[in-house]
Amino acid sequence: MGVVGIALSSEQLDRYSRHIILKEVGLKGQKKLLNAKVLIIGAGGLGSPAAMYLAAAGVGTIGIADADEVDLSNLQRQILHATADVGRPKVDSAKETMKAMNPDVQVIPHHLFVSAENIMKLIEPYDFIIDGTDNFAAKFLINDACVLAGKPFCHAGIIRFHGQLMTYVPGKGPCYRCVFKRPPPRNAVPTCREAGVIGAMAGVIGCMQALEAVKYIVGVGNLLTGRLLTFDALDMEMYPVTLPENPDCPVCGKNPTIQQPFNEDTVECDLK
Repeated sequence: MGVVGIALSSEQLDRYSRHIILKEVGLKGQKKLLNAKVLIIGAGGLGSPAAMYLAAAGVGTIGIADADEVDLSNLQRQILHATADVGRPKVDSAKETMKAMNPDVQVIPHHLFVSAENIMKLIEPYDFIIDGTDNFAAKFLINDACVLAGKPFCHAGIIRFHGQLMTYVPGKGPCYRCVFKRPPPRNAVPTCREAGVIGAMAGVIGCMQALEAVKYIVGVGNLLTGRLLTFDALDMEMYPVTLPENPDCPVCGKNPTIQQPFNEDTVECDLK
């Protein structure tokens, strides 16, 4: 069924009324959201607020992929989960929370470790991908797979009081590998387990990822394509940095050498 053919119930008109009265969204935009499919990889600090706001917005199908179980140390920032969920698969807790918020939404749990062997099949049905992962290897894997599959995605990372995000849209700016090239050497960057992270930072940046997905689906505003937005919470300052395309990028450049996803060495960088 196309967007035009979706008829909203009176309950849906009430639920999404604050979207519908926005001239940038309207009834047509809300129908686009209800018809959209977004995949969130990582049900942790970033994935939690992104998932909750996408569910609240009425994104019709939300996939959430994570192999982990809820740990007590997660609860300081991973708001999809509660104390009673400790020990449960994160994707099960996530689905329960999202469905309780909005029964309209179809939540598809993917209880698996995302790897080069399964990522192309995993992302194939979705319109937009959110990278809420906790290691550099996964971030490069998501980037490469999305570039190869022609899928838009939003990258983000957090540590201490700092966060960053950027959005890749095929044909409209550099990819993550254009900017960062390869994962840092092992032990070169402290993990959040070692360096810490303020819990609300995950909320700020994860919500921005949800906002990028909504804007892309509805087709409004300027996405963070060709820009890296950094946020310093201690000084409450944001810095947008213009990112040039790299014609020699091995995955999206003029002569790409990466023809299929591959597994990098894992280095944790956030969320755990």
